[in-house]
Amino acid sequence: MRFTDGSAGDADYATIGAGYTRYRQPEPLIYERIEKALGDARTVLNVGAGAGSYEPLDREVVAIEPSASMRSPRPRHLVRAVAGVAAKLPYPDRYFDASMATFTVHQWKNLQAGLAEMRRVTKGPVVILTCDPDDVNRFWLSEYAPEVLATEARRYPAMLVIKQILAGTVDIATVPIPLNCKDGFNEAYYGRPEKLLETGARLACSAWSLIDQSIARSYVAHLSRDLQNGSWDSKYGHLRSQPNFEGSLRLIVSAI
Repeated sequence: MRFTDGSAGDADYATIGAGYTRYRQPEPLIYERIEKALGDARTVLNVGAGAGSYEPLDREVVAIEPSASMRSPRPRHLVRAVAGVAAKLPYPDRYFDASMATFTVHQWKNLQAGLAEMRRVTKGPVVILTCDPDDVNRFWLSEYAPEVLATEARRYPAMLVIKQILAGTVDIATVPIPLNCKDGFNEAYYGRPEKLLETGARLACSAWSLIDQSIARSYVAHLSRDLQNGSWDSKYGHLRSQPNFEGSLRLIVSAI
């Protein structure tokens, strides 16, 4: 499928990207983990960079993003993103000290080529933030929006597949999600269910845009009813004060 703004995956960011940066801000605790994984790299390639979340501020960064709608709202303090896709990176072998890709590999049409290209142009760590499809349904939203989470699980590459493509020494770690996570992916609202009643919050999680919208509305109505009558809180109310949630979020680090 081709989109007018160049979006290379299955989601049309010309449609859903307008309020993206309002909901998808970098979470400091996740940012710290990515910074640590990048080590002492001075030059960093950010592939599928989107609006720039998690790009380091104290290093030389090159950002690649196919969607014009996602390149345009990048904050002014970040470098301008270059139009391009993961499967064809226009850089020499081992050109960057490190490379990173956050919440993007599930959008790539050719995962094998994209990861191979990242590894080719990188002399040090390749750092990927993504979700484990085997653990997506651990989240309570599976009870309210099963097709949304089933869509997510189908899109996310298996951890073993990523590990095999990257080869070498690959570490996969679970990333705890804090209660007031600033980055509004679905699991970020594990203890703040009311946020998922907001259209903007849902659109900032692309899987919501990939299901029939009449079904999506029924899911929202179900959650709204259960929040009003107390059913959600009777089952999951303890999550409102749980400091973090270990769900499907993973940080993958491939070292040479």
